[in-house]
Amino acid sequence: MQLKYQNKAKAILLLEDGKYFEGKAAGAIGTTTGEICFNTGMTGYQEIFTDPSYYGQIVVMNNVHIGNYGVNDIDVESDSIKIAGMVCKKFNNGFSRPAGQKSLHDYFTEAGIVSISDVDTRAIVRHIRDKGAMNCIISSSIYDIDELKKLLAKVPSMAGLELSSKVTTQKAYEVGNPNAIKRVALVDFGVKKNIVRSLVERGCFVKVFPMKSSLKDLLDFKPNGFMLSNGPGDPGVMKDEISLVKQMIDTKIPLFGICLGHQLLAESQGISTYKMHNGHRGINHPVKNIITGKCEITSQNHGFSVKTEDVAANKEIEITHVNLNDNTIEGIRLKNRPVFSVQHHPEACPGPHDSRYLFDDFVASMN
Repeated sequence: MQLKYQNKAKAILLLEDGKYFEGKAAGAIGTTTGEICFNTGMTGYQEIFTDPSYYGQIVVMNNVHIGNYGVNDIDVESDSIKIAGMVCKKFNNGFSRPAGQKSLHDYFTEAGIVSISDVDTRAIVRHIRDKGAMNCIISSSIYDIDELKKLLAKVPSMAGLELSSKVTTQKAYEVGNPNAIKRVALVDFGVKKNIVRSLVERGCFVKVFPMKSSLKDLLDFKPNGFMLSNGPGDPGVMKDEISLVKQMIDTKIPLFGICLGHQLLAESQGISTYKMHNGHRGINHPVKNIITGKCEITSQNHGFSVKTEDVAANKEIEITHVNLNDNTIEGIRLKNRPVFSVQHHPEACPGPHDSRYLFDDFVASMN
């Protein structure tokens, strides 16, 4: 479908359960589908839109004004916009930040991102909080509800969907000083740039590998540590990757997993994952570090979690972090290996820096 800009065109957001909202087109004109979710962060929309973990999702932004500070190349977390679409209250075509390079409207239009504005985002969030995560469709070119329902019925559920292969790097690449003492082999399931940056800032030489790499590929780099990145989709169906993680752990080389990497680590130890009612997405989620007793405000973006009862039944696993909103598991570590992971995002782009110490802990484990 050819996409074009049409100012203030009508747009419709239709949810899987039949609920729909009428608003105005934002960005490109056309039709898009995906799983609807919401982010409670007040800033950092460009980092959110370029986060590969959002691949296949339509994001409801809770801040009233989106686009007001434009976009800048330095604020991206990947090489392109990864969301399937966006929902907001007020979409700003202009921007006022001196450092802004272009408007969000131009950014979306160039990338073909179909979105909707001028809708009651509070009502939408309240609805999906009650009903749970579901698929949706946004269209600014089709207004027949029955036709939209037919298109939406063809969209697969996020449960059982493997998406990391859509966003992983196709070729390994290196970042940092090749002469650095510490070398990290990072498996890319949809890595954010600031994860790599956070390692390089701590003196690591990082090689980012495609998700289908073998253990031999990783070991040929002679790493001092392994990193499992974030990414989209259902971890339970990633059998080859779960097997790779188990092999990595068996080498006894220190390993750190984030978000999807955390879930794959859990799966490799016989801990099941499940799809959450809504998931956690925002930059203000309270987490308690069980080891230190301290609380942290964290950045989060996940729709799956690890089963608490499975963790409790595994004598080789120690819980390190819990979510203070719903008591879900936020961090684990193996008792007999230098291996740990967290569900939240310590690189925090966007978000607070409370959890950045986890990168220091990982680097220290490689000594």
